[in-house]
Amino acid sequence: MTDGILIVSEGDCERLIDRTRAFSAVEAVFGAMARGDAYNFPVIREAIGYADALYGFKSGFDKAGLALGLKSGGYWPGNADKGLTNHQSTVFLFDPDTGQLQALVGGNYLTAIRTAASSAVSIAHLARQDARVLGMIGAGHQAQFQLRAAAEQRSFEKVVAWNPHPEMLPKLAAVSDSIGLPFESVSAEDVGRQADVIITITSAFEPLLLNDWIRPGTHLACMGTDTKGKQEIDAAIAARAVVFTDEVAQSISIGEMQHPVADGSLSEADITPIGAVINATHPGRTDAGQITLFDGTGVGLQDLAVAAVAARSAAESGNPTRVSLA
Repeated sequence: MTDGILIVSEGDCERLIDRTRAFSAVEAVFGAMARGDAYNFPVIREAIGYADALYGFKSGFDKAGLALGLKSGGYWPGNADKGLTNHQSTVFLFDPDTGQLQALVGGNYLTAIRTAASSAVSIAHLARQDARVLGMIGAGHQAQFQLRAAAEQRSFEKVVAWNPHPEMLPKLAAVSDSIGLPFESVSAEDVGRQADVIITITSAFEPLLLNDWIRPGTHLACMGTDTKGKQEIDAAIAARAVVFTDEVAQSISIGEMQHPVADGSLSEADITPIGAVINATHPGRTDAGQITLFDGTGVGLQDLAVAAVAARSAAESGNPTRVSLA
């Protein structure tokens, strides 16, 4: 590129990408994946043996949206004590015609908003229209994004929430209050028994929701499991549910469905890419009593989709920041 590499800062991303734009980008790329117009490359994710950090790469190519690149970053659990978010990442975008680096895009805010967009897409396409109670399992930084995005998808009347560390719940309650939804701190069991839509967004390695607690007609968006061994829900819930995911291969290897597939209660063939529902090649929910489940494992194409929108918007802003490697 003759005009240099575009730099899109975290602040730029927050200014340029709102929930509506993130939703549209994620919904479109899920549809492209289901059509075979976009694909993710194998994920690299490793414990680096320092600072208890997990670090890796997610990459792919969206032929429909012409987004090629990778997200590099991971999870540093000690960052909160330093005033930083635990998840740190940067997106690299390349010109699919030449392979040249086009843009460096801050990935922290985009990771949060694209993850929330993913569960919101699942709620929009799979939750009952009369869903009125939103349940949250988890109250960390990402949960605040999840709550705001989910609340826009149905006419919810209240939020019920549980977190392994209850001292974190007031921040989530403040978000709920800011959007005009009553908030109640309850047990995990009561989240399951009361909520019509449940979002799980934790780093758990054991089930936090049990099968007996989940009512017919519930929609679950399981968003926290993205590593081998992690688990947020009882595997028996998946055996009862109609299961959807962002990418089947990732769902059964590092996502929530690794557990029911391993114990034989669910097969790979039982899991449908949500893009098929978006493209209207799968009906999605067909009965008000069905339990629907979305396993949001987080794919690189989500990051590339929202980063590409941010980069285009920054380039069109009239005063983009560029640097030259020459």
